[in-house]
Amino acid sequence: MHAPRNAGKSTTREPIIQESEAFEPEATRRAAGVAESARANRGWWDRNADEYQVEHGTFLGDDRFVWGPEGLDEVEAELLGPPEELKGRAVLEIGAGAAQCARWLAAQGARPVALDLSHRQLQHALRIGGSFPLVCADAAALPFVDASFDLACSAYGALPFVADPRLVLREVRRVLRPGGRFVFSVTHPIRWAFPDEPGPEGLTVSASYFDRTPYVEQDDEGRAVYVEHHRTLGDRVRDIASSGFRLVDLVEPEWPAWNTSEWGGWSPLRGALVPGTAIFVCERD
Repeated sequence: MHAPRNAGKSTTREPIIQESEAFEPEATRRAAGVAESARANRGWWDRNADEYQVEHGTFLGDDRFVWGPEGLDEVEAELLGPPEELKGRAVLEIGAGAAQCARWLAAQGARPVALDLSHRQLQHALRIGGSFPLVCADAAALPFVDASFDLACSAYGALPFVADPRLVLREVRRVLRPGGRFVFSVTHPIRWAFPDEPGPEGLTVSASYFDRTPYVEQDDEGRAVYVEHHRTLGDRVRDIASSGFRLVDLVEPEWPAWNTSEWGGWSPLRGALVPGTAIFVCERD
């Protein structure tokens, strides 16, 4: 699972391999195209994969399928279908990170492939282990033949970080077999109107929900080192429909009482009032 960079600060794991580079980029809102976004985000996840896995590895587990910071688990959600029906199904996980979701799918008897833009994230997948393929590639140019998979999934992977999500959606549709399902989670669009703070200061609208200008972190020379793109709820629906999918469900997980942790701007306080995650369940006819 890849959540946005402004992620939480609580786990019990020791550092794994190396500390991420000390760097203070400038945060701004400006245009960022397909190529710039891909280059910046590949570099960011390669540099910060170690820290991300240290901070969030305990919450994510090694072989859980968690859809977002709320902790909604595929075991209970069954958005890809009942676990007993996953056996033998070919499943593509996009933006797999350390492939926790793919590892859970393999345990159900599925045949997952874990894909990520970041080579360093996939090194963590190798560290944890698993018998399924790991593929380092851009989700907007999937290296698979048509109709290769029965299912596809993405837990905060790829979609929030690409300038044109339709490129990814069309590629996913291409590699899915007719009747295939694609389920993906992203930051809930309403979250972009609020400050990225877990406390009371994050409960007051501070920006226009309709401002699609990307969030960019850049170096001293103005080169993007991290990019995140905002789409409204309507934009997401139109992207799905125009890419040849049928939207069959939209899940907005409520914050559960058991989850007392904070993850960036996600928290029990905000989760009780404002949705933090949107999960889109799509099918290819």
